[in-house]
Amino acid sequence: MTSHVPMESLAAYARGDLDDASSWIVEAHVDSCSVCMMRLGDLAGPDVEAMVDAGRAGIAARWPATAPERRRPWQRTLRHWTSWSLVAPAALAVLAVLAAFVLDREYPGRPSLVLLLAPVAPLTGLALAWSHHGDPGWEAVAGTARAGLELLLRRSLVVLAAVVPPLAVVGWALGRAPALWLLPCLTFTAATLLLGSLIGVSRAAAVLGGGWVLGVAAPAIVAGVSPVLIQPVSVPVWTVAGVLMSVLTLLRSGALRHLGSWR
Repeated sequence: MTSHVPMESLAAYARGDLDDASSWIVEAHVDSCSVCMMRLGDLAGPDVEAMVDAGRAGIAARWPATAPERRRPWQRTLRHWTSWSLVAPAALAVLAVLAAFVLDREYPGRPSLVLLLAPVAPLTGLALAWSHHGDPGWEAVAGTARAGLELLLRRSLVVLAAVVPPLAVVGWALGRAPALWLLPCLTFTAATLLLGSLIGVSRAAAVLGGGWVLGVAAPAIVAGVSPVLIQPVSVPVWTVAGVLMSVLTLLRSGALRHLGSWR
């Protein structure tokens, strides 16, 4: 159909008087013709407006309008930055750090559990912060304009804010250099987000956390020998790796807008 649909045919279509074959022809044309689409909208306007008004009246009768819930400024800020799904992993991370501190004090000759735990301490929080299982509104959040870099930074900072202070306290109490626990912690955080932009943040946290535990932490504990990666000589390596991972994560931050990263 190269010309526009006659007004009589559009009017009959709007009333529902056309047979199936004719309706299909009109629909196929209207779908690709903005002019006829506007003409059809003008014909159906009064009926559509009446239908919408009736729907609004029915909704208002069934669910009367109520005043929105008022929240205090600190409540709005808390909801803006995080969700309740992060409380449990944050508490678990703190308990793990405290347990590692106690064991380090009891067994000073063994590899430091605090340093072995530091890289993977924030990963559980990151996994749940970006998991659709832990956030009921993940689809709505991931589809907002603030998804991507801003959401990435806010949720990552919340997780780090829960993990870094207890690490700082126990590291100071044990006399560990801050770089030995802080740099691995930040590097693994950035690496998780970077890999998460490809396979999903929760999966990335599982892969990196499992790799560290099986490849570094467990052999060190069994052998009773501190690996090179938690010794002072490794600080330059962690520094370079942390900067590189952070830069690449920022470059890939747009990929975290996609729903696929919430896995």
